[in-house]
Amino acid sequence: MSRDASTPAAGPPRTVACPACGAPCAFGPSNPWRPFCSERCRTTDLGAWASEAYRVPGKPDGEDSGGGNDEPQG
Repeated sequence: MSRDASTPAAGPPRTVACPACGAPCAFGPSNPWRPFCSERCRTTDLGAWASEAYRVPGKPDGEDSGGGNDEPQG
């Protein structure tokens, strides 16, 4: 008998490490905070995003080679 691809596999949910604290936690419908282990870890991560603790490195403002020149051309 074949199983439909949209049907989840029977058995325990997959376990992953919490991105905030590293504790093992269930990655499935039984964990409302997935991929985090708890509401506390989820809120801590959200706070880090809000305070801009996670940043993507980029060029300093003076080295921007984009099309935003202030000087008129021509």
